[in-house]
Amino acid sequence: MKAKIYIIIGSLLILNLPSLKSQTEVADSIWTLQKCIQYSLDKNIDVRKSGLTVEKNIVNSDQAKSSRFPSLSASISQNQSWSKTGQNGNYSSNSGTNYGVSSSVVLFSGNKINNTIKQSELSFEASQYDSETMKESISLNVLDAYLQVIYSEELVKNSTKQVESTTQQLHLAQERMKLGAISKSDYLQVKSQLASEKLTLANAEKQLALNRLNLMQLMELPVSQNFEIEYPNISDSLNQNMNPIAQDIYNKSLEIKPQIKSSELNLENAQLNVAIAKSGYLPQLSLEGGLNTGYSNSIGFSYGSQVKNGIIPSLGLTLSIPIYQNKQVRTRVDVAKIDKQTAELNNSYTKNQLRKAVEQACVDVTSSEKEFEASREEFNAATESYQVAEEKFNQGLLSSVEFLIQKTNLIAAESKFLQSKFNLIFTYKTLDFYKGIPLTL
Repeated sequence: MKAKIYIIIGSLLILNLPSLKSQTEVADSIWTLQKCIQYSLDKNIDVRKSGLTVEKNIVNSDQAKSSRFPSLSASISQNQSWSKTGQNGNYSSNSGTNYGVSSSVVLFSGNKINNTIKQSELSFEASQYDSETMKESISLNVLDAYLQVIYSEELVKNSTKQVESTTQQLHLAQERMKLGAISKSDYLQVKSQLASEKLTLANAEKQLALNRLNLMQLMELPVSQNFEIEYPNISDSLNQNMNPIAQDIYNKSLEIKPQIKSSELNLENAQLNVAIAKSGYLPQLSLEGGLNTGYSNSIGFSYGSQVKNGIIPSLGLTLSIPIYQNKQVRTRVDVAKIDKQTAELNNSYTKNQLRKAVEQACVDVTSSEKEFEASREEFNAATESYQVAEEKFNQGLLSSVEFLIQKTNLIAAESKFLQSKFNLIFTYKTLDFYKGIPLTL
């Protein structure tokens, strides 16, 4: 009985080994941005499917190249026939066996084979760039989610500090109320502020949990409370005053972005498709050869003698000339031309979308830099005002209402400053993305 229990426990451990490994991996490591991105790319289903598409195009390319080589086939047929013999009408049975080997190779097909091979190679390259485009998009999404977690963590820290500070101020207000230095109304104002800040802290903790969940799900990582990310050292003086030039960055993006390369390859592919369709107007020349032999019981020679001496080689050229094919070739050419026009439009659309994205990224950087500077000045001013108000409040020279107004202003300014800081970081990284600079913090 104990042996069975051990076997069951061992089986369960083996079955749960992948999940246990995943949980250990989460618990025993701090996740950097690069590690989060790489894990996402390894686990993402769409990325893995795009990898399979690349593999399929490799197979198609190999198959297209093999069309240059001759084909070879063998055949065996067994025949049985009956015929009447003599005046009595009896049937006699005749049997025969035929053997054959044949081969053929296309010598000329209007360059169709070469164009088909080139087309398959272009499809393979385009699928690689499509896969790279998907990886870049996922990497940018992971960066955004990663920064959201850091931002939420900062909000929680700041909210916690505010609650701790207001808690001390509430104790001070309570002592003053007992001494009659302030009214109960002033005391209740501070108490109400503490309750409001606790609610703000609860909301910040909730948002942090949601952002952590979003990042883990984006990574296809099982949710775990042990998941911890690395917090980079982000300076408050991160404004680089870039003043980026959209045209320069767009020109750089045209050279390096995989979606542009894929779009151009698809256009070239469509142009080849027109040439392939037009090859249907041209004759096709093939070289064919074969060996045939056989055996029949109606011939008075042995099986081996007939097979050996009956070998008949053949060699010939076949020229197939299209004359009328019910408009099939013309239709294929017209459809291929329409597909080419569609590919041209898709190429223009892809470039336009990239240009718009780059222009938006440049505007975002410029506006984010201005917003960051303004919010920093506002935060510094609010901090100084709060410090003066806190000192007066502690000395009993400022009412609770006036003090809480200063504190509320500080909390709002700090929140805006923090948001502008991480927004500026993301816009910088987005601009780096279009410049081809790896995503790092």
